[in-house]
Amino acid sequence: MKNIIFSLALIIITAVSCNTVKKTSESTDDSTSSIADKESIIQEKWTLIELEGQKITNNNKNAIYFTLNPDGNSINGFAGCNTFFGDYNLEENNRIRFSKLATTRMACPENMIEESEILKVFELADNYTVNDNFLMLNVGRRSPLAVFEKSVPEVIGKYWKLKTLEGQEIEMSENQEREAYFILDAKDNMIKGFAGCNTFNGTYTLEEGNRINFSQMATTMKACANVAINESEFLKVFELADNYTIQGDVLSLNVGRRAPLAVFEAVYFD
Repeated sequence: MKNIIFSLALIIITAVSCNTVKKTSESTDDSTSSIADKESIIQEKWTLIELEGQKITNNNKNAIYFTLNPDGNSINGFAGCNTFFGDYNLEENNRIRFSKLATTRMACPENMIEESEILKVFELADNYTVNDNFLMLNVGRRSPLAVFEKSVPEVIGKYWKLKTLEGQEIEMSENQEREAYFILDAKDNMIKGFAGCNTFNGTYTLEEGNRINFSQMATTMKACANVAINESEFLKVFELADNYTIQGDVLSLNVGRRAPLAVFEAVYFD
């Protein structure tokens, strides 16, 4: 009888122990997931694509967006006409709160989205969900107040035509196949381009603060005559560059804080 009681007690202790371990494991998994979600939404530009279930059409000029900055837990963004700013607080289980946001006071066209509707999202939101490149701001368990998409950095996916190299304006030679250019591909972090005679490719990485790094650069080996660009000097730009600046459709590749190594202009094709 004692053996039976002892065996039952052992089974109960084992079951309770396993259940405790399972709950602890689940709690750890949830905590890890929550931390990962926090890290994934900070320092990204989130562009509005849906408001209260209605799809939003954007263009680069008036896209509505916001960014969460880690320094001081500050938020800044653009509501379609006015900019806004304030503070945010992230907590466990994907909870989020925003302070009352301040805005600029520009007069806005009548055909725009009512900015008060945008700002109300941040006033009401108390939690968020992340799904791949999409961020949903929610209140309680109802449908999302708004859906945002992670924006691709402006430098990616554009055709950047070389304008100046070490301060000297570049013009195509008559026998040149096409202008010198490069494109950064978002899909596999590849760079490809044309240096005046030879094509080149490689990889790139982007980091916060507009930092950029190029590696594994390779070129074709065609013999080039009477080309206006010194290809080795042009390719050295990618070897040296560690940051970039963008103003409108003008991109500068720089090293440190010195004058740009090269300046490029975005070209758009129909």
